[in-house]
Amino acid sequence: MGAHRGPMAPGRASSCRGLLLLLLPLLAVLLGSCRAEEDVLMNTKLATSDLRWTSYPADDPQWEEASSRDDDHNTVRTYEICTIASSSSYWLRTRWIPLKAATTVYVEIWFSMMECSSLSRQPCKETFNLYYYPSDADNATLTSPAWMENPYIKVATVAADHLMLRGTRGRPNVKELRLEGLRKAGLYLAFQSQSNCMALLSVRVFYKKCPPLRRAFASFPETVPHSLVEQAQGVCVENAVTPPGEQSQPPSMLCSEVGEWVGQPTSSCACRPGYEAGETDMRCRACPSGHFKAESGSVGCSSCPANSNTRIPGSAYCPCHSGFYRADSDPPHTACTQPPSAPRSPVSQLNDTTVTLEWSEPLDRGGRQDLTYRVLCSTCGPATATKDTSCSPCGDSILYRPAQNGLTQRRVVIWGLHPQTKYIFTIQSLNGVSALSHSEPASSKLNITTSRDVPPPVSGLRRVEASESSMSLEWSVPVVQNQYQILDYELRYRPEDSEEAVEWQYVFSRSSSLVLNGLQRATRYQVQVRARSQAGYGSFGAETGFNTLPDGVSQLMVTGVAASLGILLLVVAAIVGVFCYRRRKRSAHIHDKSGHYHMGQTMKVYIDPFTYEDPNEAVREFAKEIDASFVKIEEVIGAGEFGEVCRGRLRIPGRKENYVAIKTLKGGYTEKQRRDFLSEASIMGQFQHPNIIHLEGVITTSCPVMILTEFMENGALDSFLRMNDGQFTTIQLVGMLRGIAAGMKYLSEMSYVHRDLAARNILVNSNLVCKVSDFGLSRFLTENSSDPTYTSSLGGKIPIRWTAPEAIAYRKFTSASDTWSYGIVMWEVMSYGERPYWDMSNQDVINAIEQDYRLPPPPECPASLHALMLDCWQKERANRPRFCDVVAALDRLIRNPTSLKVTHPEAQSLSHPLLDQRVPPPLSACGSVSEWLRAIKMERYEQSFLQAGFTNLDIVSQLNTEDLLRVGVTLAGHQKKILSSIQTLRIHKAPPTLLY
Repeated sequence: MGAHRGPMAPGRASSCRGLLLLLLPLLAVLLGSCRAEEDVLMNTKLATSDLRWTSYPADDPQWEEASSRDDDHNTVRTYEICTIASSSSYWLRTRWIPLKAATTVYVEIWFSMMECSSLSRQPCKETFNLYYYPSDADNATLTSPAWMENPYIKVATVAADHLMLRGTRGRPNVKELRLEGLRKAGLYLAFQSQSNCMALLSVRVFYKKCPPLRRAFASFPETVPHSLVEQAQGVCVENAVTPPGEQSQPPSMLCSEVGEWVGQPTSSCACRPGYEAGETDMRCRACPSGHFKAESGSVGCSSCPANSNTRIPGSAYCPCHSGFYRADSDPPHTACTQPPSAPRSPVSQLNDTTVTLEWSEPLDRGGRQDLTYRVLCSTCGPATATKDTSCSPCGDSILYRPAQNGLTQRRVVIWGLHPQTKYIFTIQSLNGVSALSHSEPASSKLNITTSRDVPPPVSGLRRVEASESSMSLEWSVPVVQNQYQILDYELRYRPEDSEEAVEWQYVFSRSSSLVLNGLQRATRYQVQVRARSQAGYGSFGAETGFNTLPDGVSQLMVTGVAASLGILLLVVAAIVGVFCYRRRKRSAHIHDKSGHYHMGQTMKVYIDPFTYEDPNEAVREFAKEIDASFVKIEEVIGAGEFGEVCRGRLRIPGRKENYVAIKTLKGGYTEKQRRDFLSEASIMGQFQHPNIIHLEGVITTSCPVMILTEFMENGALDSFLRMNDGQFTTIQLVGMLRGIAAGMKYLSEMSYVHRDLAARNILVNSNLVCKVSDFGLSRFLTENSSDPTYTSSLGGKIPIRWTAPEAIAYRKFTSASDTWSYGIVMWEVMSYGERPYWDMSNQDVINAIEQDYRLPPPPECPASLHALMLDCWQKERANRPRFCDVVAALDRLIRNPTSLKVTHPEAQSLSHPLLDQRVPPPLSACGSVSEWLRAIKMERYEQSFLQAGFTNLDIVSQLNTEDLLRVGVTLAGHQKKILSSIQTLRIHKAPPTLLY
């Protein structure tokens, strides 16, 4: 670099020139670059002409602009000053510097400073001051603003880090100062020097900014930070979107004050369906032909699945080939499929008016696994028709088992068909795409003609006698052309001239005559009759009209009617006498021992159906026969000993439709199995009580044989309690127990022993009414003085956990043994379906009972209820309460609810308690919180406990009700159970033992 030129004060020119000559080569190297994230507002190194800055005082300018060339022959302009001999201040002000969008700028100063000791012995400074003056325009003059600290704003006093000695080459000083909070359009910089010798080599003013950026498929603009961090809003790049489930706000990033992007975008962008990421995360490219991408995200494109293709780049799915389909529930990456082919090899097996259809799987399932079948039925008229008749769909009277639609098995039983009728059954194969095909489902057909004859229509209906409110009718017995005899008749009637539509009223008769009572006087009734044989019901005969008598009938007619009635009564008395004689003869062995038919006794007594020579007679006597067409099976809800248990609807003409439970007798049964199956109906049909399951009727004239009972919405009591653990009040539980006891009181008064009383055999309806059910193990009692017992045969299964000790040891069952079982049911109810005696073996249970151990009270069980349980478990059956006593005791507790609040203290000893396995293991025996929760059957809260920080047993032992609410245990019963367990865990530090 050449020597700089320009005037200089005497005494300082030589020293300053030497300083500048020494620093210029180094200056050229150090000022050689600028950063891309900086926007430069002023840089004297790049000036191409004189700077012409303003100095003060104007009449004694000491700042001198000098010029020289660097190694690249570029002109470099500097300012220098050396005023060691003067104590005055000398100012140098730059031109007006526009700030653009910056509110924070940086000033980079390169300067040199001579060491005072090498210049003279006079006092001098080795610092200078930097000021700035903000202004919206270039309006400064020689005198304005005033040359002082106010209005100028001081930035800093700048001291040199490196001082130069006269005649030596030294290092320049570099200082970067920050100016922030700027609000004007521009500013002036001012340098103040006093008693020093220095040179300004370069001044650069700049601000920092974050450059444009693409990251994570988002684009962010150039951003100037106005604070410590600046949030910059971005946009997803082309063909990129915010993935579903994330916030809808555009992506954003933070730009720091030093012009650097911080972290990652707040919400990511991802390539939209049909597009995948390129080589980097900056752009999304379209999936090529034959490929697709169904969802936005980072996954790549996939080849089109089988039987589909796409020729359009950027596809989100691949359309199926012609004849192939994709169901709505199929994800886009699954192959396209076809409807299945037809079922193969259909066969039928006709049994009276019941047909069983079976078939083989189609050769082609269409590429899917969701194969189902549907059976369509069409009736084509009488089998005797000589001409082709049109076919029509079968009505609702045709029943299918297990179902008509959605069959997964290749077998269906259809009953309720009409005799001597042609049917066409169509078996269709279906899968998930069958509905999308424009063609009918592939199918196989079977033509079937039923053969058995039902009775012909009844004729000869006539009125024998009449009164104001009754009519005596009789009709001709139809002639049957086959081996089946007439079983009974169904008669229906209704007023003829009623202004409103009146439904038919139905009555039944075993003979060809009937008396209708409760009729309106002087009214004409339309009457029809049909007969039933083992082949089913025939059709109704023609409607016939009959009148009841008006008022004012002659006394002679009344007398004649009375005489006729007298004769009829004599005949009926004779018939009843013969019937009773035959009944007495048939069951004389019962009467002799039981005495239940003693003269003057009016109590209804249970009759064992197995005492009948023909058990079918017991079914006919105690159970009502129902037409199969009145029943519609809807779904299978379980399995019984003899077959499936279904839910269905019963619609008897003239009655409201209601839901029923249907027990079916599976095919291939023996006559003994049929007799045993129907015996339960013969038993239930004798009971009428609100807490005994009600028998609706039976179906025995068609297949399958069925028993219909009222439908109990909540199912078995034990499973119902387990599903609703802790959700009932004590008074509600006692109400359930009271209902069960009332039902058992009714049974015991009928001299009936249940033998299998357990919560699983108690059914619950939607109103929480409990009803005793399942009479499969029941038998009639014999009576020997005051000790009615039943001695079973040697074999057979006995429910040990519910059975009294004398019944286990000697097979002797009484109402007292039912009382023992009722005590176990009480324990089941109060423990919300806990298994009696837990996991003890049957032999351990028998041994414990023999040693006078008894079940302990369930958690929160009132002491009065447990005392009643212990009474039921008296070893001597004569000491156990009767069911009438149990009902009275529960009524007293219900009337006095405060007696139900007294519970057993945790550590209180009870009379003859059993090993209390309710108590969970002590803290020392539990390895984790999860193990403890499983031990008390509260594992449903395991995740909630761990997420709340209750991760060890020491913390658990300190929990209270507020902690449980915070975890999410809101049910009062569950809170009591957990807190009781925690209290027990605190008390019991050793394994439980047998207590006395």
